[in-house]
Amino acid sequence: MKRVIGAVLGAALVLVGPVPTSAAAAPPGLTTLGTAGWTVLSSATATQGGAKISTPGFDTSSWLKVQPDDGGAPGTEITALLQNNKCPDVFVADNMKKCFGTQKKNSGPVTTAQFATPWWFRTDFSAALTSGQSASLIVNGVVGKADVWVNGKEVATSTTVTGAYTKFTFDVTGTLKSGNNSLAVEMYPNDPSKMLTMDDVDWSQLPPDNNTGIQFPIQLLVQNALSVGNAHVVQNNNADLSSSKLTVKADVTNGGSSSQTGTATATITPPSGGTPITVTQNVTVAAHSKATVTFPVQTISHPQVWWPYQMGAQPMYTVDTTVTGGNTTHEQFGIRTITTALIGKAPAAPDGVRQYSVNGVPFVVRGGGFAPDLFLRYDSSDVSRQVALLKNMGLNVIRLEGHLPPDDFFQQMDRAGMLIDSGQQCCDFWETPGTAAATLSLLTLSAQTIGENERDHPSVFTYSWSDNEPSAKVETAELNGFKAADFSQPVISSAEYKSSPQLGASGEKEGPYDYVPPNYWYDTSHYDSGDDRTNAGGSWGFDSEESAGDTVPTLDSINRFLSASDQSNLWQNPSFNQYHANYETGHGGYKFGTLFTFDTALTNRYGQWSDLASYVQEAQVQNYENTRAQFEAFLDHSTNAAAPSTGTIYWQANKGWPTLLWDLYNYDGDQAGSFFGAKKANQSLHALFAIDNNTVTLDNLSGSTQSNVSVEAKVYDTNGKVLDDQGVNGLSLTPQQVRNAVIKPKVPTSTPGNVYFVELLVKQNNAVVDRNVYWQPTKQDAVNWSSTLGNPQATMTTYGDLTGLKSLKAATVSATASTTTAAGPDGADRETKVTITNTSTTPTVGFFLRADVRRGTAAGGEQPGDNQVTSTLWDDNDITLWPGESQTLTVSWKSADLKGASPVVSLSGWNVGKIDVKG
Repeated sequence: MKRVIGAVLGAALVLVGPVPTSAAAAPPGLTTLGTAGWTVLSSATATQGGAKISTPGFDTSSWLKVQPDDGGAPGTEITALLQNNKCPDVFVADNMKKCFGTQKKNSGPVTTAQFATPWWFRTDFSAALTSGQSASLIVNGVVGKADVWVNGKEVATSTTVTGAYTKFTFDVTGTLKSGNNSLAVEMYPNDPSKMLTMDDVDWSQLPPDNNTGIQFPIQLLVQNALSVGNAHVVQNNNADLSSSKLTVKADVTNGGSSSQTGTATATITPPSGGTPITVTQNVTVAAHSKATVTFPVQTISHPQVWWPYQMGAQPMYTVDTTVTGGNTTHEQFGIRTITTALIGKAPAAPDGVRQYSVNGVPFVVRGGGFAPDLFLRYDSSDVSRQVALLKNMGLNVIRLEGHLPPDDFFQQMDRAGMLIDSGQQCCDFWETPGTAAATLSLLTLSAQTIGENERDHPSVFTYSWSDNEPSAKVETAELNGFKAADFSQPVISSAEYKSSPQLGASGEKEGPYDYVPPNYWYDTSHYDSGDDRTNAGGSWGFDSEESAGDTVPTLDSINRFLSASDQSNLWQNPSFNQYHANYETGHGGYKFGTLFTFDTALTNRYGQWSDLASYVQEAQVQNYENTRAQFEAFLDHSTNAAAPSTGTIYWQANKGWPTLLWDLYNYDGDQAGSFFGAKKANQSLHALFAIDNNTVTLDNLSGSTQSNVSVEAKVYDTNGKVLDDQGVNGLSLTPQQVRNAVIKPKVPTSTPGNVYFVELLVKQNNAVVDRNVYWQPTKQDAVNWSSTLGNPQATMTTYGDLTGLKSLKAATVSATASTTTAAGPDGADRETKVTITNTSTTPTVGFFLRADVRRGTAAGGEQPGDNQVTSTLWDDNDITLWPGESQTLTVSWKSADLKGASPVVSLSGWNVGKIDVKG
């Protein structure tokens, strides 16, 4: 007789049947199915039906062979095609469209025939159970909805298995056979307008299959009579973190036909081999049921505290749980406290602005929106590389909007000390789910699953709705899920300036998304008259997503993904719809696709270009100054009393494919002007020139007091004449301190070419630790605010005139380089020091000097084609020097990128010809 019990998450129902026997017992525990590979095919071709397709021995020799990604999942339908070479160079030009057609926003499940029908995902696995053991199939979130078959039997239907962030557990004990077994999953097309799923909105070109597929591993849980799972730690920390009370909780499941009594054990192990703490708890579980075990509270005095990477170390504790005769679970957690409050006041912030503190220390959020690979191909080494890039830029937060990666991702962020602003998808069914009982139940399950996946990761510091606030019933449904998961981080009602019945005011705002001038970011006096404060001025409050739009990559990167005609249009036709600028996507009444607004500003501010190379050079400079201004303005105004700037999240940090829109680094890791502008702004000890009041601000973003600091500010005209030189010595800054107006340079109202430079030098113990150079128009950009508020870009009254930079005299620059073997971030094994000196005999600035490591021949010359070493991490780049000044840049990289060649360092600049130096 079969009995019905609750699933692991208490939502799906599972059936327990007869237990097959085998001579050798399977070890209890969780395994991922399909590690040896999957076969995938459209149901338009595979027409035999689930009963036959899921039968062991079914012939799949003509199917697509697929290897799982690093997260253990087979991925999407397009992933299967790509692994079988069905669309070479899918990211180049508009090849994706040519291969697969176009999927447009909210146009139904799919618009191309090959993805309009379900697809089958199939794999084989072995099983061997003995009497007393049971087995459960765990289906984690799928993109779309699915029927699930095992050994010719339908285990679950698509009415149950849906939701990108759910977990369903189904008993398959009576369905398994000793030896070979088969699993077949029929994936129905993903429809973000009707499902609690995932979507790329307008972030990238939409994948034509809408990411339909299996994004997380399907697992088999083998259990003895008792098994343990869902283990986690609930923290109750003293305000000063002098002690921490830890409560371990776990679920014990009885898969047998009679009541079972056992002993559950939890062991907490401190970092660095400290003395473990072991606690036990007796537990009795009725047949075919589950009980939550709460272990006795353990108090740790002076715990090792987890900090974001700039503020301290990242020690991780572990907790191992087991139950008599059962399996063992292993989890990690970090001890730390996140608090949040609404600060500030009307009129700019009538409901306050969101501020976060970690371990009692307020900090300014400096983040970027993070996107996965466009086809959800999780790559652990690629994530490691991106972590290195994010930290190299000095960002302290990434925002996940609806795209929640596998657990390895969160583990990497824990180790890196990179904070995660997690949240759900905007602009789709997540925002307008209605209040049907089945939907509310799925919302609760989704929130519970997300909460369980994220609760022990110290990197996750908040979770928010996006963009709009939830209705009362939706809010209750999801908060119930988070509560059931013991998720204790702050949950925010909206990414816009809105509120919800239980959570109250969000204290966040959004926008802009297209071009605005650098001084836009310093504005604190303009905001929408409405209550959502969207696209509402610059550096006040917490902006959950904003940037000045287009990012033009370097020529090296452009050559990797734009066709010759795309490149020609890039510099000659600003109205051309670039496929890699998200053409054919968009929502809410606006579309991106052209670089028209960016190019209009570039033409007016820097002057007309003559070819692709000169266009790219100008674009690098404009991207650098704008990105730097966004981050620096939020640091500079963090001290404002009425509406302090508490955080800015650049939209976006990265993209899931090569792009011309919204990124700080490109899909290939390309570090263009936007990257180095952000990096400069977020130096741990840094001086910035506040362009709203022409003063110098000094900030300390590290976790320790910085003493014996001096700042010097020099003002130059374009002929190299020093117009002002001021300094201040003996400064000391506490952690996260921002000190305004340490110097007020005398800036000119007119100069030759209407442009002047401001050079800021920060020294500590008499050594230069930060060099920051600005090029400023004597007449600043002027925004027409009446036409700008509520729009994703600025309407300009007047553009600043920087065309005088075109008249800079040619500078003479020398460079030397030396390379040593040295371990560095992200597996780097080489370090090169490049010393650049302005040797001009006249007072000529060497403007915007960039260095690259390249592959050369044995003789030191370059190889033809793409020879850029892409694993580089620089301590500075895109620098500016005056005659007699010298700066040594340090870069780490991987020797494997040389491909047997010798390293060459290339140097180029705005008014400097190309120089190659043997590395």
